[in-house]
Amino acid sequence: MTEFPMLSQPIPNEWERNGLPGWCYHSQALFDLERQKVFLTHWQVVGHENDVPAPGDWITFDLLGERAVIMRGQDGVVRAFHNLCRHRGARVVDGEAGHCKGAIVCPFHGWVYNLDGSLRGASQPATFGTLDRKAFGLKPVEMEIFHGFVFIRFHPGPQPAIADLLAPYAADFAAYRGKDLVPVATPDWSVDLPVNWKSVRDVDNEGYHVPLAHPSLQELYGRDYRDIYLPRGLHVSVGYFGDKPGRSWSVRNYVKHAPRQDHLPPHLQRAWTYYGLFPNIVFAFTPEGAQFYHDLPLAPGLTRLTGKVYRQPHEDRQQRLARYLAMRIDRDTSAEDQQLSIWSNESMKSSAFEGFHLSDLEWGLRRHHDGLRRLLPVMTLTAPPPEDTMAKRNAEMLGQNN
Repeated sequence: MTEFPMLSQPIPNEWERNGLPGWCYHSQALFDLERQKVFLTHWQVVGHENDVPAPGDWITFDLLGERAVIMRGQDGVVRAFHNLCRHRGARVVDGEAGHCKGAIVCPFHGWVYNLDGSLRGASQPATFGTLDRKAFGLKPVEMEIFHGFVFIRFHPGPQPAIADLLAPYAADFAAYRGKDLVPVATPDWSVDLPVNWKSVRDVDNEGYHVPLAHPSLQELYGRDYRDIYLPRGLHVSVGYFGDKPGRSWSVRNYVKHAPRQDHLPPHLQRAWTYYGLFPNIVFAFTPEGAQFYHDLPLAPGLTRLTGKVYRQPHEDRQQRLARYLAMRIDRDTSAEDQQLSIWSNESMKSSAFEGFHLSDLEWGLRRHHDGLRRLLPVMTLTAPPPEDTMAKRNAEMLGQNN
């Protein structure tokens, strides 16, 4: 049996098998705290260097009232800025991706920015009196790159630098040649679900449901699947395929045609691997391709599931076929998980809901909840405090814990 060369944290012999109380899934005041303490202060993946291959290429990323543009400059450097003109706050670029030829021109009043974010000039500059152009460049957003993948963070937070945080993944990302990946022709996918974001994470953070809920995955690798829990909110799930041909068309043909990649180490050659990062990011690699996906909260009861898909730069026909078959399996799995998330989220408001009682196979779910409780100890309360006192009560509890 092939093992991953990383040390995992053991599941405790005895642990409280309850999850978050139901009120945590529909409170607006708690959602506001999650915005401040969880999402805007933690790293978010926004794409890959090769999503912006040429100077002037850009992609955007919006999250809970903040908006960023990631652009490659004339010097070839990728940078991240707030997508906000320094004059009146308009978006300096609009859409998901595009190209600026030589400069960024705000569509509102025509302020012009260089591709490095510096202000080239304001329209009708004499009307502004003395305007210090150096003081009015686009505001930068903290950004780091890990094996080609671009991460940003809107506010300073508790996580260390990305290279340090994701160090346990470095060898595998290098083996998969992550830096060389290129986006597929239709790289983005997105669906909005009428659920709290934590309901999506609850489903994705455990493999206990795979045998019954995901027949294709069970056929593919369900007999050899394991979870590896690492410090700092990292989590690896891996399933090995190829021991049986599979019955469904997609699985049978994937196992038959998936090419063996000689450049991969033995533990990755016949594996589907998922690398998680708290609070909401998963990278999924197969021998022939990769993707990342994340659940982005829009409201207490609305979440956007989205991600990007990548391939190797010199993909041959067999790799392309395998990637297509893997997409079919992923498509079915995602639809199944979406329905499970809806059912789970619905239960939170039922008078019959009495909380979770978790299996050892759901330790990942509890571990994710514990990470949230450390940031927002108000989530340990069985009953919610009044909405207008949520932030104050959480601050008091943080002070008591410290």
